[in-house]
Amino acid sequence: MIVLKTLEEIELIRESALLVSKTLGMLASEIKPGVTSLKLDSLAEAFIRDHGGIPGFLGLYGFPNTLCMSPNQQVVHGIPNNTPLQDGDIISIDCGVKKNNFYGDHAYTFEVGDVDSATKKLLEVTKESLYKGIEQLVVGKRTGDIGCAIQQHCEAAGYGVVRDLVGHGLGRKLHEGPDIPNYGRRGAGKAIKEGMTVAIEPMINLGTHKTVQLKDGWTIITKDKMPSAHFEHNIAVVNGKPELLSTFSYIYEALSIHSEEEAPFKRV
Repeated sequence: MIVLKTLEEIELIRESALLVSKTLGMLASEIKPGVTSLKLDSLAEAFIRDHGGIPGFLGLYGFPNTLCMSPNQQVVHGIPNNTPLQDGDIISIDCGVKKNNFYGDHAYTFEVGDVDSATKKLLEVTKESLYKGIEQLVVGKRTGDIGCAIQQHCEAAGYGVVRDLVGHGLGRKLHEGPDIPNYGRRGAGKAIKEGMTVAIEPMINLGTHKTVQLKDGWTIITKDKMPSAHFEHNIAVVNGKPELLSTFSYIYEALSIHSEEEAPFKRV
């Protein structure tokens, strides 16, 4: 079900989304060879609670942790553990927060130490595709326009676009309508409407688009065990155009990265 939001509700979602953004920014300084995903998970839970939020994933659908931590060939839904991160790894960190009865939910794929050039390029193109998708979130277009923009950008680089998992609406529930696939046909899908609040999240593989679920019932990996990248933002449709509710700026501040990528989608 698609639930259109008032401006007041959008501001509450923004507050939850920004707590996710700040949590990811805090974690950015902690990600290094030797640290475990379980340690990062513990830091995130404490940070969220200390800032008046509730971990949005913990216990939801039975998930056992605060963060979905998915290194290397893991696409999404990886469970934190005590295996130390290694130099050259990448790790997708997907975080959810519930605050004031609304959810925020977004993700960033981090480099651990020195990452090879092919994997760096995968991360770069995947993040570019996120903004290609966001550009299409305007009244008068459809969800297929979002997926088509993401798919074309990533497949032009030779990457596999995951079919089994999609973006989604969010609000009082973590997962609301509409589904937003990262592939599709222009002019197809649900109409974009004023007041929509969504999570757009390209999941892009260095090799095949095909995935496999592990026996833990959660972790999704690439079928060919090649690396996968995942980036996610929360966005509202305001005055007919996309407006970012989340930001990677806290991550970039921690990592001393300069970027203007979010500028076209910020509130004026």
